[in-house]
Amino acid sequence: MTSRVRGNERSSAHLLRLMAWLSPSFPVGAFSYSSGIEWAVEAGDICDAATLKDWLSVMLTNGGGFCDGVLFAHAHRASLNDDDKTLRDIAELAAAFAPSKERHLETTAQGNAFVEAARAGWPCPALDRLKSVWIGPVAYPVAVAVTAAGHGIAADEALPAYLHALAANWVSAGVRLIPLGQTQGLHVLAGLETAIIDTAERASAASLDDIGSSAFRADLASARHETQYTRLFRS
Repeated sequence: MTSRVRGNERSSAHLLRLMAWLSPSFPVGAFSYSSGIEWAVEAGDICDAATLKDWLSVMLTNGGGFCDGVLFAHAHRASLNDDDKTLRDIAELAAAFAPSKERHLETTAQGNAFVEAARAGWPCPALDRLKSVWIGPVAYPVAVAVTAAGHGIAADEALPAYLHALAANWVSAGVRLIPLGQTQGLHVLAGLETAIIDTAERASAASLDDIGSSAFRADLASARHETQYTRLFRS
C-alpha cells in the first residue's frame, strides 16, 4: 500500500510539473510565435478551421512536430543515461536543424528561456549538466526533454504533453489570425489528438537519421514570414 501511495504521489507530481512547464503562462514567450502560420493565413492557405487542422496535421506528422519529437526522445534518453557526448551532439544538431532564421529564433529563444525558468523553479543536476556540455543556444525540445528526464518523468508521459502544447500554441495563433472563435479552436485541437499520439509514438522509435521534414509549404512559410509586410508574430 505504501509503495502504491508513493507511486501515486510521484505520478501527481509529474503531472503538475508538466502542466506548469507546458502552460501558456510559463515564461518562454510562446504566444509571440506562429511557426509560419501568419504567412499561411496571409497567403490564403489557411482560411478556416478545416484548413487550419489540415495544415497543423502535416506540421505535426511530417514537419517540425515530428522533428522536435525525435530530438526530444533522444535528448531525454541521453540525459537519463548521463551520456554527455550524445547529449551535446543532440543539442548541437537541434540548434542547427531549424529550416529558417525565424524558426531558429523561435526554438532557441524558447529553449533558453525554458532552461532559465526551470532552473529557477525546479533545479536539477540534469539542467546543470546540459549547460556544462553545450554552451550554444538550446532548442526548445531539448530543454523540455532534459528537464523532464532530470525529474524522473518518463518520455512516454512528457513527449505527448510537449507535442500537445506545441499544437495548442499553433491553434492559438490560428484562432487569432484567421480569426476563429474559441470553440472552433478547441475543435481543431481535439481533432489533432490522434496525430499527436501517433507522432509521439513514431518519434520515440525513430533514429536521428530519420529526422526530416516533408512539410515543404510550412517550411517555406516560415522563411517567407521574414519579409512579410505586416506581422503580429515573430515567426
